[in-house]
Amino acid sequence: MSRICELTGKGRMVGHNVSHANNKTKRVFLPNLQNVTLMSEKLDRSFKLRVSTAGLRSVEHVGGLDNWLIKTGEEKLSARAAKIKRELHKAAA
Repeated sequence: MSRICELTGKGRMVGHNVSHANNKTKRVFLPNLQNVTLMSEKLDRSFKLRVSTAGLRSVEHVGGLDNWLIKTGEEKLSARAAKIKRELHKAAA
């Protein structure tokens, strides 16, 4: 399973561990991913997603999963989240 947030697209970053002697060794910074269940008010059902904590705060800030998906472009979303977004557009029509 890849370590990428399904809503924000945030993934791993590569950097260095730097010792006191300024020796640099490669390391990986991983996002803080959580398995959460988010409720869609318009579709009246819940979805299990793997979301970073920063992404979860962003979803709450804009007013829920429906508003987040409408606002966010599909290139950032995972395939599952993009499918939910398409379902939202069908329900609105």
